[in-house]
Amino acid sequence: MSSAPAGTAAGMPLGSAPAPLLRRILQQGRYETVTMLRNGEQLILAVILPLLALVGLAATPLLDGLGSSRVNIAVPGILALCAMSTAFTGQGIATGFDRRYGVLRFLSTTPLGRTGLILGKVIAVLVVLLLQVLVVTAVALPLGWQPAPAGLLPGFALLVLGAAAFTALGLLVAGTVRPEATLAITNLLWILLGALGGIVIPAERLPALAQAVVHFLPSGALGQALRDAFLHGSSNTASVIVLLLWTATAGFAATRWFKWN
Repeated sequence: MSSAPAGTAAGMPLGSAPAPLLRRILQQGRYETVTMLRNGEQLILAVILPLLALVGLAATPLLDGLGSSRVNIAVPGILALCAMSTAFTGQGIATGFDRRYGVLRFLSTTPLGRTGLILGKVIAVLVVLLLQVLVVTAVALPLGWQPAPAGLLPGFALLVLGAAAFTALGLLVAGTVRPEATLAITNLLWILLGALGGIVIPAERLPALAQAVVHFLPSGALGQALRDAFLHGSSNTASVIVLLLWTATAGFAATRWFKWN
């Protein structure tokens, strides 16, 4: 049996340095992004269903009387739904099954490390979210979407904040329960929050009981904050505070209780 040459380990030079941390993180982010985009079920959840909801809301009178046009009211909620689909449901399910098959445990022991792994997932969420924004915009503009110019930059910043909150929540679920439970919880919450969480349908059109709580949910806070930004060019401070609290609380909980195996 032959052995590796002297001064080498497994055919690699001893003491060879790993790639720089930033390069490792970017490579992991690229891998996570490609994996998400190749997953047909995630694409349906992240792109197809939000687009169907957008067309449906623009074609029906459900949002009449809430603003200048149906599509202007619908688009902010659809963008918020995209953030929840990718950051919470998609990333939560992917992370849960990576944990089950030992991928997380393996990668956390490589030079990438746990921090690099998490940052790679964050990059993937942001890249996919950007693609979602471009697709939704390409469909919404011909339908007559006219966002307030002053609200564009704040709106997209809020979208990133909302993605951070939902990513933290997705990692919390994925890191604390079994993958099958993660699949059930994230899909169920996607349906409930999408329908009754104030993310697509404004609170004014929800049942009285839902109106009392949606503003304290990340879905309701993100949906309302985006509507205020894109419709009126204004900032909803209360919604921003709610999103920051959810991000900090879920992030701390995920860091504290996340199980890597």
